[in-house]
Amino acid sequence: MSEPRAETNKAESAAPAEAARAFLAELEQKARLIRTPCGEGTMAWRLWGRGPALVLFHGGAGSWRHWVRNIELAARSRTVIAADLPGLGDSTRAPDPVGAPAIAAIVAEGLDSVLGKGERYDIAGFSFGAVIAGLLAAQGKERVRSLTLVGSGGLGPPSRSVPLLKVRDKTGAERREAHRANLARMMIFDPAKIDALALEIQEENSKRARLNSGGMWISPVLLDALPLVRAPVHAVWGEHEMADRTLLDRRIALMRQARADADVTVVKGAGHWVFYEAAEEFNALLALFLE
Repeated sequence: MSEPRAETNKAESAAPAEAARAFLAELEQKARLIRTPCGEGTMAWRLWGRGPALVLFHGGAGSWRHWVRNIELAARSRTVIAADLPGLGDSTRAPDPVGAPAIAAIVAEGLDSVLGKGERYDIAGFSFGAVIAGLLAAQGKERVRSLTLVGSGGLGPPSRSVPLLKVRDKTGAERREAHRANLARMMIFDPAKIDALALEIQEENSKRARLNSGGMWISPVLLDALPLVRAPVHAVWGEHEMADRTLLDRRIALMRQARADADVTVVKGAGHWVFYEAAEEFNALLALFLE
């Protein structure tokens, strides 16, 4: 009797993972894929919907999948453009030496090809992607309607130093649990929100990551660029973005140092990946920012 029950438990545990993979595959199939030059290969851009352009940049070791709980709602009234940044997702690495300004230049040229050089757009960037979004906004000047920075890096110290478990030497359930532990340490505050979809996204992103963006995240490159941005700047952090709230307050102070007019929101009960963990609240905030 024990063997059939074990097989049933295995099937039940596999079902959420299969549903997550099916959801990601369906969302990707709905996208229009455009590729632009990047190093010796190409950079991948995925587009959904119609209307004014909203460009999304994911975080370090991530991909367009970071935005899966935000894309479809925004695409009801927008052309949502989710990039895979160079060296991450399905995009080729940028040529050496790799740095935030060099990556931003590749991204800017690619976006001109995707949109057309005269088209205006809104930008939202997460973590490392916020650094690239800010540099792009500084270059884009009047073309940029708004800039939304989520869990932003590029402001200099204090940084987030979080020890993560290695996953490349693990398989099966052990690998999945390592992903769960890393998400809890780095990305999501509420353990109940680390669901099958979050684990699947973490797995897919980890397999494709070929860029270590940590040095760019902790640099002050965004701090220097923000005064050059002509568009309204919105900054969003999860309440538990950092282990110590005083450290988060210091990062917010750096943001205000660069942009005294920045609109800052701290989402209660959420961690770094706030637009996944608190998707409903974030989607409502983003809709207001885009107005």
